[in-house]
Amino acid sequence: ALGFTYDPKLVWNWHKFARKKILEAQPNRAHQAIALMETLLPDFTLITQNVDGLHQRAGNTNVIELHGNIHRTRCFDENIAIEKWAKTNEIPPRCPHCGGPLRPDVVWFGEALAEDSYSRAQEAVRNCTLLFSIGTSSLVYPAAVFPFEAAQRGAMVVQINPNPTELDEVTPFTLRGNAGEWMPLIVNKTWPESRRL
Repeated sequence: ALGFTYDPKLVWNWHKFARKKILEAQPNRAHQAIALMETLLPDFTLITQNVDGLHQRAGNTNVIELHGNIHRTRCFDENIAIEKWAKTNEIPPRCPHCGGPLRPDVVWFGEALAEDSYSRAQEAVRNCTLLFSIGTSSLVYPAAVFPFEAAQRGAMVVQINPNPTELDEVTPFTLRGNAGEWMPLIVNKTWPESRRL
């Protein structure tokens, strides 16, 4: 938020560039496998720190976005979602309600997570029996605590990561490698009748 306060035009333009690049990207095999899992598991919840919306593009619907979504916009001053605003040459554009600057709806370093998203994620972790921790360093808090909390409550925790993490000490189910290789394999072996990957 400090960078936006200092140079809002630069930050807005950087996020505009990032949105364009993200829209050129396509969901990968891991995204597709996770989306298929949601159709096969009745109580499936996806908690993501990604802001790119690729999980939704792959087909996931029950998604908790802890760090927001770069494709959405909110008012910097009022912290409310804004879908439409007057198109002008002003960068960043202005909030149609208060005139404050608009910003991407993402969590920047030093900002708190949205309370609703975090509460929903905590509830999902409290009630899970199986938790996949996929491709995360397990260093970004507070999300990094979720696999540890799930394991402490007796849930099976499976980690998929090419690199060692602190989670190695908690779960015997660590699969070294790329999520794009492991997730389709897991789905195809667990639900062979739905082999679509």
